[in-house]
Amino acid sequence: MAKSVIVTGASTGIGRGIAGVLVQRGFNVFGTVRKQVDAERLQSELGTAFMPLLMDVTDQEAVTRAADQTREALGQSNLAGLVNNAGIAFAGPLVHQPLPEFRRQLEVNLIAPFTVTQAFAGLLGADRKREGGPGRIVNISSVGGKTGPPFLGAYAASKHGLEGMSESLRRELMIYGIDVIVIGPGYVNTAVLDKAEAQDFEIYRSTDYAASLNQFRKMFIAEGRKGSPPQSIGEVVYTALSARKPKVRYAAVQHKLKNWTIPMQLPKRLLDRLMGKQFGLLPS
Repeated sequence: MAKSVIVTGASTGIGRGIAGVLVQRGFNVFGTVRKQVDAERLQSELGTAFMPLLMDVTDQEAVTRAADQTREALGQSNLAGLVNNAGIAFAGPLVHQPLPEFRRQLEVNLIAPFTVTQAFAGLLGADRKREGGPGRIVNISSVGGKTGPPFLGAYAASKHGLEGMSESLRRELMIYGIDVIVIGPGYVNTAVLDKAEAQDFEIYRSTDYAASLNQFRKMFIAEGRKGSPPQSIGEVVYTALSARKPKVRYAAVQHKLKNWTIPMQLPKRLLDRLMGKQFGLLPS
C-alpha cells in the first residue's frame, strides 16, 4: 500500500510542487485547498493519488473535519507524514505595519501549523492503537526564519516561531518515534512574487521608509524570479520523509555559500550594516 502524506496549502506554489513530487514518488497525497475549483484542478492534474481536503488552515473546526475525513480514508493505517507548508507574507516596516496584517501572518504561518499538528498527531503515531510505524512532520520555514530581513519582520517572527516550536515538538514527540524536520527555502519562483508586485504600499509612502521599501520590493521580486522551482523543494521534502537518518533542518537555498553559509557566520552587527547599506537604512 502506498504511504500517505498531508500537504497543507497544496493549491499553488511550493505546496503544489511538493504534492506533485510526492505523487510522482509513489505517495498518496491529501492536499489542503480552500476552493473546490482548486480541488478539481489538482485531481485532474495529479490523478487518483491526490485527495483534496477542503479547509482553511486557520479554521480549527475545518481542520478537525479534515482530520476526521483523513482518518476515515486511512482506516487503521498511520500517515507517513504531515507537511505544514501553507504560508503568507506581507512586507512592511514594523513600526507602521497594521496590526491585523501582522497578526494574520502569525495565524497562518505559526498558529495554523500548531493547530494542524494537534489535529493530525494521532494519525502520525500518537494514537498507539493505530497500525503502522510513526510518521514524520516536515515544517516549511524560510531563510527569513533565521536571518530576519528588514521589511519582513512579521513573516520572520512567524518563521522564527515555527523554528523554535519545531525544536520543542521534535523532542516531545520522541516518545512516539515521530520525527520533526524543518526545511528552510531561499528564493522560490512562485505566484507569491505576483502578490508582492501587487501589494499596496500607499500607507507607507509618507514614512521615512518609502524609498527603502520600494528598493527592497524590486530586489525581492528580481531575486525571486531567478529562484528555485517549487519542485526542487518537493524533492527536499521527499528526502526528509524517506531518508533513513534525516537531518533536523535542510537549507534549500540556491548559491548556498553566498546566500546561507556566509550570512549565518557573519557577526550580526556586520550583517546589519550590509543590509542597511543595501536598502538605504543606515543613519545619515
